[in-house]
Amino acid sequence: MINQIKFLGIIPARYASTRFPGKPLADIGGKIMIRRVYEQALKALDSVYVATDDERIFNAVRDFGGEAVMTSPGHKSGTDRCREAVHVVEEKTGKEYDVVINVQGDEPFIKHEQLELIKNCFFRQTVQIATLIKPVTNTTDLLDTNRPKVIINNLGEAMYFSRSPIPFVRGIDSSAWLRAHDFYMHIGLYGYRKKVLDEITKLEQSALELAESLEQLRWLENGYRIFTVLTEFESFGIDTPEDLEQALRLFLK
Repeated sequence: MINQIKFLGIIPARYASTRFPGKPLADIGGKIMIRRVYEQALKALDSVYVATDDERIFNAVRDFGGEAVMTSPGHKSGTDRCREAVHVVEEKTGKEYDVVINVQGDEPFIKHEQLELIKNCFFRQTVQIATLIKPVTNTTDLLDTNRPKVIINNLGEAMYFSRSPIPFVRGIDSSAWLRAHDFYMHIGLYGYRKKVLDEITKLEQSALELAESLEQLRWLENGYRIFTVLTEFESFGIDTPEDLEQALRLFLK
C-alpha cells in the first residue's frame, strides 16, 4: 500500500545561476521562492528537505522553519545533488526512505496534485523512475527548444525525450502538426526508487544526453525505464527575472 512506502522530497537549490543569480531567494508576494516550493511540497510529502551548497539558502530555509542540508558544490546536476542529500538526511535522522521525489526549486506554483500523481506511480512494483507529461496545446510550445518533448509507448513509458518536436509529421506543415498528432511536453518532476537513484547517478554521461543536454536520455540509453503520467496542470519554471515578473502577473493577481 502507498502509505507503507516512505517518501522523501528533495528540493535541489543553487545560488549561482548565469541568468538569475540568487534565484531561490527571490521574493514572490512576500515569500522567497524556495519557501513557496517547500510549502507546496509539504502538502503532499511528510518529509521535505532543501539540498543546497550555499549557506545563504541553507540559513534562509532554516529561518522560515524548513529543513535543509548542505551538499557538495561540485555536483553537475540536481539529480546528483538529490542523491547526496538523501544519504545525508538518512544519516542525520536514522530513517530510511523507499522513494525520492525530486522537486524543482524554481517552480513555486507546483500543485500538490502533481506530487500525488508521482507518488501513485509507485503502487506499481515495476516502476523505477516516474515523471510527468502534459499535452502540448500550442505551436509555440511545440517548437520551443527550452520545453523538452517526449514520446511514449503503449505502456506509458518514455521512449525518447527531445528539444525538437517529436515525432516529425511527414507531409504536413509544422503549423498544422497539433491537428494531426498528439504531442506531449515533459515536466521535470521526478520520482525514483532510492536504489535506482543511486545507480543512475553513477552512470557516465551518454552521447544522446550530450547532444540534447537532457540527462534523462542517459538513463534510457542504459536501459532504465521512465514511467510517465499525464497532468493537465500547467508548469511554470522561473529561469530569469523576466519569468519572475510574468509569474507575479499570472499567479499573484
